[in-house]
Amino acid sequence: MPTLRIANGTLLTGGPSHRVVKGDLYVRDGRITHVGAAPDTADETLDARGCVVIPGFVQSHIHLCQTLFRGAADDLELLDWLKRRIWKLEAAHTPESLRVSAQLAVAEMMRGGTTCAMTMESVYHADAALEVVAESGFRAVVGKCLMDAGDDVPAGLRETTTHARAESLRLLENWHGQADGRIGVAFAPRFVLSCTETLLRDIAALSREKGVRVHTHASENRDEVALVERLTGRRNVTYLHELGLTGPQVGVAHCIWLDEAELSLLAETGTHVLHCPSSNLKLGSGVAPVAEMLERGISVSLGADGAPCNNRLDAFTEMRTAALLQKMRRGARTLTALEAFQMATWQGACALGLEQEIGSLEVGKAADIAVVNLDTLHAAPHPDPLSALAYAATAADTRHTVIAGRAVVRDGELVTLEEDVIRADARREFAALAARAGIA
Repeated sequence: MPTLRIANGTLLTGGPSHRVVKGDLYVRDGRITHVGAAPDTADETLDARGCVVIPGFVQSHIHLCQTLFRGAADDLELLDWLKRRIWKLEAAHTPESLRVSAQLAVAEMMRGGTTCAMTMESVYHADAALEVVAESGFRAVVGKCLMDAGDDVPAGLRETTTHARAESLRLLENWHGQADGRIGVAFAPRFVLSCTETLLRDIAALSREKGVRVHTHASENRDEVALVERLTGRRNVTYLHELGLTGPQVGVAHCIWLDEAELSLLAETGTHVLHCPSSNLKLGSGVAPVAEMLERGISVSLGADGAPCNNRLDAFTEMRTAALLQKMRRGARTLTALEAFQMATWQGACALGLEQEIGSLEVGKAADIAVVNLDTLHAAPHPDPLSALAYAATAADTRHTVIAGRAVVRDGELVTLEEDVIRADARREFAALAARAGIA
């Protein structure tokens, strides 16, 4: 691979040994070799003057398959949102519409400095999303949604327990470790209300046997929590724990409506919380007790969730919103700019089990990097670059995005995907998909 020099930037290294370093970053064979002082020559040089150079954002909860539904499911609470819109639209996907949805998502994320995501796809056609990840140069841990139970589930999302298990194992065998290691596969039971106890126990056992991560949702909405209690006699996290679905290999999205016992379980087991502040606000779900989680040492990372409940896949927005919400709850000293930045980068890598590979700018790690312009009116004069990044910068300020040493965005332009084509394809595919779903 060509060598790469990112020159004249302010490096925010992230990770446990976070530093602020003026200088260059150097990449050889897709890996960081120098942080600060670096060789003067390279096959390619990206200018970072006036910019911060950061580890690429790692979004720990995304639905690539939903991006095509942006703006088609507004102003609804979670269960109505799922039953009246999202499940109908997911059930109407074809491989081509899901492929375009994934392209739209990946293009938006890369343009905004996100280099990696953990994603939950629909019940069928997950291969289409994985193909987009492979072709675009993105990095992702992808799981097909598991749904062998539930009320009001359309025919296009119904599957048997046997199918859910077999398809997850097929994807694992075919895709895990592909694209030079950029692709991982997770097991992704949607949530307790869409999965039988048999399936959840099976996934817990398979996860331990094969060393595969589990990606699920829990305690997002009060009505959901009440239904889980009625169905199982347990609160969400307690029930998942009894089935073996907690631990360092498990990421649970949302976790808003938890009691003290559930918080303690998450802390004791090392389970990762995948916090989606904008989605939680837009669906009216509530505000997760992130400050309390951090006090207990719980790993909390960030994700935009899906485009129809956000409506953008913007790590900058999630970083800022996460901090502001906790300050509103617990005071201005709560959730600092550094903590928000670490949640958006290092903690995301930890949630995906990739902290040895990405999430910080360190010699030997994969070169997943974002270069963010702070020489803007809305960030000036930025005496503290970390503050400017967390509170002032926007996705549009991303100048360059590098994944595994390859520039996928250069000077604000996509390199590996064609933006004009994706936008046109998205309009065409959504019209056809909405007609299939019967959505006006």
